[in-house]
Amino acid sequence: MSSASDVTVQEILIAAVTRLILDPTAPPARHIAVGMASPIPAAACWLLKKQGHDLRLSLLQRATGGPFSEGGRELFDLAGQGRIDIFFLSGGQIDSQANINMVGVGDWPGSQVRFPGSFGSAFMYSVTPRTILFREEHSARVLVEKVDHISAAGTSPPEVWRRGTAQALVTGRCIFRFDNGRFTLASIHPGETLESVDANTAMSYLTPPHVPFTELPSAEELALLRGPVCDEMLNTYPDFCRRVWGRSADQNQENAA
Repeated sequence: MSSASDVTVQEILIAAVTRLILDPTAPPARHIAVGMASPIPAAACWLLKKQGHDLRLSLLQRATGGPFSEGGRELFDLAGQGRIDIFFLSGGQIDSQANINMVGVGDWPGSQVRFPGSFGSAFMYSVTPRTILFREEHSARVLVEKVDHISAAGTSPPEVWRRGTAQALVTGRCIFRFDNGRFTLASIHPGETLESVDANTAMSYLTPPHVPFTELPSAEELALLRGPVCDEMLNTYPDFCRRVWGRSADQNQENAA
């Protein structure tokens, strides 16, 4: 049984994402796509694969063996046809309506701070049945009541067709569920309190009478993450593997030799 002192925040987030993917109350997860610069969702999906779950996994960011010959265009085609069940999105800002901002902060076009850009987030958000939002940084500058610019809307008016919306938001402090257009605090990570979460959150959310601690990854999950999962990710996410697990591709080559 692992203890909080033996586990990194990133490993807690990875395990939390796997549990959301496997949620028996949610629509089934048969084909999962992971976009660029998303090591935590990618690790969660690799963990499920190493555990033997029958999932089709499409990772846009891979050093070799990528699933698409034309990148995002093929991804969008599959999503539009309803053939992707889960996607992951993050944002420079995320607000109480599950809107995300990847444009910037300040007057248009984000004159104070510029973010990487929206790419296909608005399309993927509306056509994918389940979207899991994630952001390792949990602060009042990220979780705001209303984003400065909406890159991708968390909900749509009744007359606008959409297939899905956010399932949850996973942060470095807690997990929020998103139901009926509102976030509800679902769990807090070990070491956090209701007060620490609230002090670092500028968006409104519901707090139930009892909020549990986030379930820690098991010893088996940690062994898979630090071994086979890291092996799969070393070439694609070397900085993440070095930061979280202290491993590098050079070490792997030395061990193989």
